[in-house]
Amino acid sequence: MKKVILTPNPYRDRDFATVRKAAKILEEAGIEAKICLPFEVDRTFQLPRDLRFSRLDREMNSADMIICFGGDGTILHMAKTATRSGIPILGVNIGTMGFMAELEATELEDLKRLAAGQYSIDSRMMLDVTVLRDRDIIFHDMCLNDAVITKGGIARIVHLAVQCDGVQAMECGGDGLIVATPTGSTAYSLSAGGPIVEPEANSILITPICAHDVVSRCIVASDKRVIKVGLSRNARRNAFLSVDGGKALKLNMGDVVTIKKSNCQTQLVRLKDRSFYDVVNLKFKSSR
Repeated sequence: MKKVILTPNPYRDRDFATVRKAAKILEEAGIEAKICLPFEVDRTFQLPRDLRFSRLDREMNSADMIICFGGDGTILHMAKTATRSGIPILGVNIGTMGFMAELEATELEDLKRLAAGQYSIDSRMMLDVTVLRDRDIIFHDMCLNDAVITKGGIARIVHLAVQCDGVQAMECGGDGLIVATPTGSTAYSLSAGGPIVEPEANSILITPICAHDVVSRCIVASDKRVIKVGLSRNARRNAFLSVDGGKALKLNMGDVVTIKKSNCQTQLVRLKDRSFYDVVNLKFKSSR
């Protein structure tokens, strides 16, 4: 391990105190640490003048790892960038739940283990999401957590039809639908009534949001399935698609959202030898 990129969330890491401490620990262990902002900050936000920031795109080519500081949203934001570059990512939680984070902000001394190679890699399944309008692909992305189709901010019902490998699997009316990976099972899907699924499980979760009938329930499908979702014929309005909490895309009647297992996998760095159930018990206990 020669070089790591540190990507802090400036809105969570006050005065960048956590990332400063992490950089010092890594450099003392013989690892070069470059601090890069993962996204553009608001113009009114004052960045500290005594801290030097490098450009993320320039540092990616020679980096061995990305250490991300923030909540799960910050890690999700960096996951696609890291995955496309084939770089593993380690999360340091400065948020609330932090299911994907390996360390808490109080455990930074464990970063010394990186210099000795005392870590493992946990591969996480991702989903490919495509939107077809007529014969044109108008959207394509991948996600680590979920693809969410919702009714938007208006108090009304959206009617969605779901197919698995071309066979009708569900037609539901409600606030929308979540198609999630096992990693995403502890996020929005869980809040909507979906099950907790081990990250190693080969499955895709299809969870209705506030369904207006008693037969619409979560489906746990094989990761080999191709999921297609569209507005059903009795739908009169639009719906909106968001991938891993990103900017929403407006869906029209006739659009088809295709979701399937991606060929890419996010590589999460593990420093601790602990079970997924240890993490679940710890996070839910701390949130009470």
